[in-house]
Amino acid sequence: MSLTRSQNETKTIVLSNDVQEVPRLGIFVKEVCSDMGLEKGDSIGVNLAVEEAVVNVMLYAYPQGTRGEVTVTATASEDSLIFEIRDQGRPFDPTKAKDADVSLGLKERKIGGLGIYLMRHYMNEIRYERRNNENILMLILRISEVKGELKGS
Repeated sequence: MSLTRSQNETKTIVLSNDVQEVPRLGIFVKEVCSDMGLEKGDSIGVNLAVEEAVVNVMLYAYPQGTRGEVTVTATASEDSLIFEIRDQGRPFDPTKAKDADVSLGLKERKIGGLGIYLMRHYMNEIRYERRNNENILMLILRISEVKGELKGS
């Protein structure tokens, strides 16, 4: 099924918390962006933001050695594209986390935070809630603000 911007439509993929699943995620995001008519540069930014969010869940949400799932649902409308990422791992609200200081050199920079910085950079809005023992992260791209190049570039 492909998404269109004429009405709210959804497309979903369920992944295990294994980074070997990342190529499947990339194909999913690429197809969604293509369905929405996004330019290649915008698609790359969206893919990077979604991948960072999902890989963080895969690596940190569940205790080491525990199997878990990550569900990614893309919802398309005329004016926005929303990726909703759900997991039942440890609670974590990335909207409260600080960005990495990208003005520092690699040697001076603290480890962590770059993925959250990228999510904020390439998406227009990030929302988080914890409901029924589930993390729900929404990455929102407003189509009207996309101009055929990476947001913020």
